[in-house]
Amino acid sequence: MSIMSVSTTPVICYYNGQMLRTKTYVTYEGRKAVIAPMDIPVECMFEELIDMIYSRTSIDKRRFKLLLNCKYPLRSGNRFQPFPIWDDSSVRRMLNMVNTTTIEEIELFIEVVRVKAQLNQSVGGHVDLFVHNNYNVAHFEYGCGPSISLVPDIGPNGDDEGYADEEADDEVDEDVDDECNEDADVEGYVSAQAPSCDVSNHPNDETLDDSSPVNYHLPPTPQFEHVENLDNVVASCWTPWVQHTTGYSSGEFVIGQVFNSKFDLQDATKIYSIKAHQEFIVVASSKKLLVLRCKKAEEYHCPWKLRAMVVKDTSLFVINKYIGPHTCVNPCLNRDHHQLDSNLVATHIKALLKAQFTLTTAAIQASVMEKWGYQISYKKALDGKHKAIRQLFGDFSQSYTELPRLFLAIEQSNPGCVVVWKTCEINMPNTEVFQRLFWSFKPSIEGFEHYRPIMSVDGTHLYGKYKGKLLIAMGCDENNQLFPLTFAITEGENTDSWGWFLVCIRNRVTQRTGICVISDRHLGIMAAMSDPHLGWAAPSTYHRICMRHLASNFMTRFKDKILKNLVCRAALATTERKFNQHMNTIGRINSEALEWLEVIPSQLWALSHDGGRRYGLMITNITKVFNSVLKGARSLPITSLIQLTFFRLNGYFVARRELGANILAYVEQFTPYVDAQLQGCVLKVGSMEIVLYDHVKGLFHVKSRRGRTHRLNLHEKNCTCGKTLIYGFPCSHMIAACQHWCVDFRLFVEGYYITRSYYDTWASLFHPIFNEDEWPLYNGPTIVAPDSMQRLGSGRPISTQLHNEMDVREGITSITCGLCK
Repeated sequence: MSIMSVSTTPVICYYNGQMLRTKTYVTYEGRKAVIAPMDIPVECMFEELIDMIYSRTSIDKRRFKLLLNCKYPLRSGNRFQPFPIWDDSSVRRMLNMVNTTTIEEIELFIEVVRVKAQLNQSVGGHVDLFVHNNYNVAHFEYGCGPSISLVPDIGPNGDDEGYADEEADDEVDEDVDDECNEDADVEGYVSAQAPSCDVSNHPNDETLDDSSPVNYHLPPTPQFEHVENLDNVVASCWTPWVQHTTGYSSGEFVIGQVFNSKFDLQDATKIYSIKAHQEFIVVASSKKLLVLRCKKAEEYHCPWKLRAMVVKDTSLFVINKYIGPHTCVNPCLNRDHHQLDSNLVATHIKALLKAQFTLTTAAIQASVMEKWGYQISYKKALDGKHKAIRQLFGDFSQSYTELPRLFLAIEQSNPGCVVVWKTCEINMPNTEVFQRLFWSFKPSIEGFEHYRPIMSVDGTHLYGKYKGKLLIAMGCDENNQLFPLTFAITEGENTDSWGWFLVCIRNRVTQRTGICVISDRHLGIMAAMSDPHLGWAAPSTYHRICMRHLASNFMTRFKDKILKNLVCRAALATTERKFNQHMNTIGRINSEALEWLEVIPSQLWALSHDGGRRYGLMITNITKVFNSVLKGARSLPITSLIQLTFFRLNGYFVARRELGANILAYVEQFTPYVDAQLQGCVLKVGSMEIVLYDHVKGLFHVKSRRGRTHRLNLHEKNCTCGKTLIYGFPCSHMIAACQHWCVDFRLFVEGYYITRSYYDTWASLFHPIFNEDEWPLYNGPTIVAPDSMQRLGSGRPISTQLHNEMDVREGITSITCGLCK
C-alpha cells in the first residue's frame, strides 16, 4: 500500500447508472452500469482526472458533463456517505483515503449530465414568465450539476443569442444590503408579457412536460380518507427539480423559476440544501422578498446566493437572481441539518399522518432518516407532528368554538342524531366553557333495537392539547362483531360523569329493558349502576363485571398466577358443579383469596350463575378494540375526533350492511358466527349415546365420548351443560337429541342470530356531511375550551394510564442477552 501511495492510487469508476444513498451506506446501481478500474497518480489535479475519465469511459465531452462523488467512510461504525469531487483539494483528499483509512481501493461514482437543455418547447403548466437581457448566473463548475448559464437568451425570432456574459456575473455580486430593499427595481429581470421559455434542467427531451418548475398542488384529500399509493404521495412533495436522487445531481435553481407561494419556495430551498449537504442563512425575508446566502460565504468565500420576489398582484414568487452551486466544503458530516426544521418535517409527514393517526415520533425520525439521511431530535420530530396535526385538522382551541356548527351540520344531513351538552357560564358575555359532550348517531340508535340486549362501557384517555376522558358504549351484533353505540367526552372518570353518561343513554338513546351492561369495577360505574334513580338498577338491567379486570385486581392483591388461572376457570365454568370445584381448590390454597372472591356476588362474574344475560361475553374486549381504533384520533382536535367517529361508523355500516345483503341473497338462515358454532357442535354428535326417557316432555339422557352424561329437556330448551342457556343456540347434546327425535335443531336458536336481524341491525344509512361553507349558522353562546383541562408545558404528554399485570402478555419471554440469561 505504501508503494501505491507514492505513485498511483487504484480507483474503481462506476458510470451509466445512478448513485443511491441510505442512512448508513451509499452504492451505485443500474441495469447498464459499467465498472472501469483506473490507476490515478497521487498528484493528479481535478482537470486531469476529468480528462482521464472521459478517455477511459468514452463519454462525449462536448455533450455531457460529469458529476463525481466518492464513497467516503465515516468514523462511527461501518458507515459510508458520498463525498463530492469538484476541485483539486477534494481530489487530493479522495486519493489520500488509502493512507488515512482502511480502504484499499477508492470507489468513484460518476453521473452524466447533458450540457444543453432543449428550449424549443414550453413547459406544461408553467407560468409564462421570461428572463431577458440579464441572467445573472455563474459559469458551469464540475461536480455541482448543470449550471443555469447553459440556458441561452431567446431572441424575437427564436434564435439563440449566446450564453450569459461576465457582466451578468458581476451584477449578481452586488452588495447584499441592496438586495434587501423591498422596493428594488425588478424590471429587466422578469416580464409577464414576454414569450414563454423552458427553464427546466431535465436532460431527457421526452419528459420536458413533466418537469415544470411550477407545481400547482391538487386539492387536499378529505380528512380521514384512506391514502392510496402512500409512497408516491410522500415522494411528490414540492421540489424545483424532477429527479429525487440525493446530492448535486438533483439540479440547481434557475432564474425565472416560479413557485406557488413563499412557503413553497422556502420548502424547495430547504430540500435543495439538505440534499446538497449545505446550509444557508436568511439575509432578508418579508411578504414580498426572500434573500438567502450560503452560511459559509465569509469563511470559504462561497458565492451561493438566491433572491426571489413576489409577482405583483399574485402570491407567486419568482427567482430573479441566483448564483450557484455551492463551492464550499463541509469540515465534517453532521447528524442534523439546520434547514431540516419542524416545518419541513410537518410537510413531509402530512400524508403519513393522514393515513395513520398512530404515527409515532420514532417512526417520524426513521422516515426522515430514510428520506434525507439525517437523525433529527425527538423534540423536532414531535414539534413537526404537532404542526402537521394543526395543518391537517385545525387548531385545538378553535375546534371547541366550531363544535356547535359541526353538530348542526351533522343534524342537517343526518336527522335524528342525539347531542347533549353541558357547559358553564363565565363572566364573559355570550361565552360558555365546555364541560361535557354526549353524542350518538341515528343509525346506531336504530340498530341497537335489533341485536342482543348487551352493552359494554369503558373509558379511555384523550391526548393532545387538552386532557379528558372519552367514554364509549359498545354493543355486540349477531355476528359477534362490535357495534359502536354512544360516545361522550368528560373531564374524567368519576361517579358524576359516569352517572351523567348512563342517564344520557337511558333518556336519549334507548329505554330497552333487560340490557346486560359489562364493565370494569370502577367505583363510578358501580355507584351509577346501583343508583335506582338513574334507570340502570336491577331488575330492569343486569350488571356484569369484566373477567379480565377481575383477574387483574385479584393478581394485584395476591400475586399468584396459579390462583389467578383458577379464578379464570371458575369464571368460565358453565356449570355450578365445575364452579364449586375451582372455588374449593382456591380455598384450599389460600383461604383469604376465597373470602375476597365470595364478597363479590357470583352472578356478576361467573358464567354459571349468569342466567344467560351476557351471552358468553366475559370481557370488555369489544370496547378495548374500538379504543385501539381511535388511538391516533385521541390526539386530534375535538372536532376531528367527532368527525372520525362519524366516518368510522359509516365504514362499519357500509361493510356489514353489504355482508348482510349477501347472506340474505344466499338464503342463509343464520350469521356466519352462529353457523360456524353449530357446525362444530354437529361434528361432535356422531360419538354420543342418546337415550329417550319421555317423548312427551322431550326428556333425554346424552353421554359424550368422554363419558360425561347430561340430562336435557327439549320443551324447556334446557341442558345440564348450561351452554344452550348461556349462548342462545343449542349445544351439541341438544343437537344430538333433536336428530334422534327428528326435530329441527334450528328452532332452538334465538331470533337475534338470524340473518334478517343482522341485516336490520346495519340497515340504517349515514348521509354525507355538507361542506363547511354550507354548515348552518350558530347563534348561541360561544363555546371555549376549559383552561383546567389544558395540558401544562410542552413536549410529550405524561402517560396517565395505570399499568398493571394486564399490560404484560403472558407466555412471551423477554428478550435478554447472554449475560442476563
